[in-house]
Amino acid sequence: MKKFNLLAYVAIFAMVLTSVSCDSQKSANLKTGADSVSFLIGSSYGKGLVAQIKTYPGGIDNVDALIDGFVKAAKGDTLLLGMSDAEAQAYVNSYFQTAMVKESETTLEEGRKFLEENKGKAGVITTESGLQYKVITEGTGEKPTVQDTVIVHYTGKLLDGTKFDSSVDRGQPFRTTLDGGIIQGWSEGVPLMPKGSKYIFWIPTELAYGMNPPSPAIKQNSVLEFEVELLDIAKRK
Repeated sequence: MKKFNLLAYVAIFAMVLTSVSCDSQKSANLKTGADSVSFLIGSSYGKGLVAQIKTYPGGIDNVDALIDGFVKAAKGDTLLLGMSDAEAQAYVNSYFQTAMVKESETTLEEGRKFLEENKGKAGVITTESGLQYKVITEGTGEKPTVQDTVIVHYTGKLLDGTKFDSSVDRGQPFRTTLDGGIIQGWSEGVPLMPKGSKYIFWIPTELAYGMNPPSPAIKQNSVLEFEVELLDIAKRK
């Protein structure tokens, strides 16, 4: 049986008493401590779910419809929109499949347009593969080979500026080999950097994740921007 932290629950109840407004309590009929906890759990799930659906393809942002469906299901409505569970799941799957195809095509076109415009900007170098980079700081050390292990700091962003990963934010440098386990854009780009350098890379989808991104935060066919600082090189024996 799961053990619960009494002090944590005391803190939750204190938060309920101080943060839940009278109007909210009245509308939700919060008469007991259990009612208040139910309200907070629902609020927590709601915040998390709203954040999650923003990553779904197809513009899923009708919170009122989401709440309506949740309430009906919670109260035992077994035929939502006249569909059985199997029919509802098939409908959702079909919608997302169509939306994903359309979104990936749009993302691909936007990425190609960006790279075409970006390659003409001052300081941007385009390699034969289509990888683009710009030198922020040019180091004076040796360059790694694909057989080496490198220690880097990096920040990854989408073209709209959304940050999806950062060793800098974690406060822990990233250690990786260059001949496997990373995207092709890194395998090609990092060996261009002398130790001590900082570059910005713009990686075409063909050299990034393509149609198989590792998380919903990255759309299919996304061009990725990485700011990479090469801290050290570890020769592999």
